[in-house]
Amino acid sequence: MTVRGRDQAPPTRASGGRRRRLAAAGAALAAVGAFTLAPTVSAAPTPAAAQAEAIAQAEAIAQLAPGALLSNPVEIDPSAAGGTLWIPGTARAWKVEYRTTTSGEKPAVSTGMVYVPQGQAPEGGWPVVSWAHGTTGLGDSCAPSGTGWSQRDLDYLAHWMGQGYAVVATDYAGLGTPGGMPYLDGKVEAHNVVDMVTAGRNVAGADLSREWVVIGQSQGGGAAITTARYADEYGGPDLDYRGAVGTGVPAYIENIVAIAGPGMPPIALPKGMTAYGLYILAGLDTAHPDLDIPSVLTDQGRALLEQAKVQCLHDFEQTAAGTVLGSLFTAPLSSLPDFHRVLFDYMKMPEDGFGQPFFIGQGLKDTDIIMPSTLIYAETLRRNGQPLTFRAYPTDHSGTMAASLPDSTPFVRSLFDGNPPAPSFGSAE
Repeated sequence: MTVRGRDQAPPTRASGGRRRRLAAAGAALAAVGAFTLAPTVSAAPTPAAAQAEAIAQAEAIAQLAPGALLSNPVEIDPSAAGGTLWIPGTARAWKVEYRTTTSGEKPAVSTGMVYVPQGQAPEGGWPVVSWAHGTTGLGDSCAPSGTGWSQRDLDYLAHWMGQGYAVVATDYAGLGTPGGMPYLDGKVEAHNVVDMVTAGRNVAGADLSREWVVIGQSQGGGAAITTARYADEYGGPDLDYRGAVGTGVPAYIENIVAIAGPGMPPIALPKGMTAYGLYILAGLDTAHPDLDIPSVLTDQGRALLEQAKVQCLHDFEQTAAGTVLGSLFTAPLSSLPDFHRVLFDYMKMPEDGFGQPFFIGQGLKDTDIIMPSTLIYAETLRRNGQPLTFRAYPTDHSGTMAASLPDSTPFVRSLFDGNPPAPSFGSAE
């Protein structure tokens, strides 16, 4: 397999020392024949051989820098997935796999896509939007790079490309790659989002700038705002992070999860919220199997937990519809040793430490991420002196994406222009 790290990026992308170090690491990864986009045909290994190969691959990946490409980028055909992988306004696009980080700061593999707009790149390359997508499911078949984008997302991303920005879009580690996705682990998602920018810059012909912002919705809204807190730390001096936009941001959901147990909640919730709740438990179980979440679930609860790990959102909503989450427990989640500490470290949104301006948009009619929790979060950020611009809109969860564009578009432009607005707090006119 071909391994592409910064050593194969354009000469201006990295120093000679870094190129030499990553060339050596890339050779180590190539030697063990790690995960590739291209399918291979071979005899099934024995369990011992498979375990040894997995260990060797993990060790080789660990030697690579975050964002290093693990195989040759694959150009996306405009007609692939019925055309749903092709953002309108795209000139060229690639699917990539790259080195990133997952739970426990362990090295991992993610896939994603890189889109460059039509026209001539400005001096220094295309400014970059790193897109953090919303919930699609936890199974490998749910990765957007395989399924394509919804019409809502295509329209939204086309808007940003029309502003003259390249778009890079992570699938998130474990979604379509080994290991399972730790759903709503913001710090893992932040690593994936940041490393996707580096991966995009390593694609020959993409011509991406080191200047970038993160934009996300729902699950991705939380990922975007957590990225805003850690972007400079995770990206380092090779990237120039400017700011963030998050809509439908899932704040303080951990407070609800913390009280779940027998009879709580006592009634069936809307099917989307039921699916999200089980996805959270599945993600926690993937990231922290030591908690032993199945030990406090009924037989039905354990069955749904396993289905949550493989079914995509639409199908899983139908599977879980009508389920009373409180009927799935034999004991409170809080009875698990160290549960609260692990849960809050896993899910809690950052409340301070933001170095660049960021924007949060929230729908007043949102029933997926309810307004009070987001409003409390925004007020906490404001009181903590964080550089937040907050706006609310008379629409629902998905509608906030389009409704916020008259505000978020000039906000992002000001970030790239180096003249960001002062923090502000209010509703759209």
